[in-house]
Amino acid sequence: MTGTAVGPARRLARVRPSVSGVLRGERSPGALVLAVLVLLTGVALVLGFANKARCVGPDFNGAGRSTPDYDVRIDRDVCYSDIQHLWLGRDVDRHTFPYVDGSITPDGKLVGGTVEYPVLTGLLIWGGALFASTDGGFLLGSALLMAPFGLVTGWLLGRLARWRALLWALGPPLVLYAFHNWDLPVVACAVGAVFVVHGWRTTLSLPQRATVAAVLLGLGFAFKLYPGAFVLPLALYVLTRGGRVGGSAATGLDWRGALRVPVAAGLTVVLANLPFAIAGYEGWRASFTFQQRRSVDITTNSIWFWGFRPASNPDNAVFQNTIDWLSPTLVLLSFAVAVAVGWWRWRREGVYPWIGVSAAMLCGFLLLHKVHSPQYTLWLLPFFVLLQVPWSVVIAYLLADLAMGIGIFRWFYAIKSGVDFDIFSGFSAQAVALGVWGRAVLLAALFVLFLRASPALPREREPGPSAS
Repeated sequence: MTGTAVGPARRLARVRPSVSGVLRGERSPGALVLAVLVLLTGVALVLGFANKARCVGPDFNGAGRSTPDYDVRIDRDVCYSDIQHLWLGRDVDRHTFPYVDGSITPDGKLVGGTVEYPVLTGLLIWGGALFASTDGGFLLGSALLMAPFGLVTGWLLGRLARWRALLWALGPPLVLYAFHNWDLPVVACAVGAVFVVHGWRTTLSLPQRATVAAVLLGLGFAFKLYPGAFVLPLALYVLTRGGRVGGSAATGLDWRGALRVPVAAGLTVVLANLPFAIAGYEGWRASFTFQQRRSVDITTNSIWFWGFRPASNPDNAVFQNTIDWLSPTLVLLSFAVAVAVGWWRWRREGVYPWIGVSAAMLCGFLLLHKVHSPQYTLWLLPFFVLLQVPWSVVIAYLLADLAMGIGIFRWFYAIKSGVDFDIFSGFSAQAVALGVWGRAVLLAALFVLFLRASPALPREREPGPSAS
């Protein structure tokens, strides 16, 4: 009969294969596809290392710092990396075990081996420096430790989304930021969690797979915090039993299975952090205190600096204190909106879109947090692979990010060298402004698009309106 509404269960039956079919690996990508994706990811990683290595050497001073003109080259040649830079200033060069003997001074300086990152990243930093005597050796050691995570991410994305994973392997962000900071492990954890839920060939039930995924998200939290936000959407996906399967409604809500998700993630975070908190509470706590005290300044690349700082006195205490509570409040509000919209979609369509909700939450964080470091694009890139959003938006975001990622260092060079009398009017400053505001507008758009999007997973598609 024409005009008859199609129920959610029937719509789902048309677009989603059975769970048993997914677990059998239907439409699995071939070995050649995965090999090509991993190979291309490896090439991008090599290019990324070569880009950063342009700032290394050719000589080194007594502290192991590259010479000559290190402070000039890192900006002028756009080869700066936090890895190389933090060889000095955090006792990394002294091979001090992180956090245990650390602290933060009244003026906000970290001392005694404390670094401004969660504990697993601190261990990664320590491991990368273990056999190094120069900043170049530290960069190489860190790259060797992190490269496998980048390769695994390429493989996982290939398993989940086949050729769409080329966006990870060939995208400019991997070359620009793979070794800019210590982000490849946390990205691997986040993607690994999605793979365990939607791509793992196993007979484990959804709550069991989600528990394993929650452990990965907990590990991600112990690397860089942000995957912890994805625990709630995953728990809601389990609560709703993954939606209606094969056109039949699931019976009730799975409260027990859903509760396992935050418990598993929380225990993982505790087990990762507790040894450091016991061995050196002051040094462990100092890493969080450092981030809490961070000011909105020229290095934060956020809308708060570019749009709301007082022009006459950007260090104004009232402004900084306001942003300290306003930014996290708005971030949490964006999380609540994303979760609520996901719940509305479940009521309307039958499946809680936890991947899209997670992506939207990340957009809220990137847009509203007081710090937006360039390498955060690596966090977002897998969601461009996993969710169907318009390619025009993806390309626009990558272009805005490119303007930001290159322009910011040329801007710093212009400031240091005195090229631009008015530091906010030069070409490089305009490129940074374009990048900041371009990303901001696109993040706001992506927040909506991700919440509407269907997964781009050949083996399992959820119903609902596609954004592409």
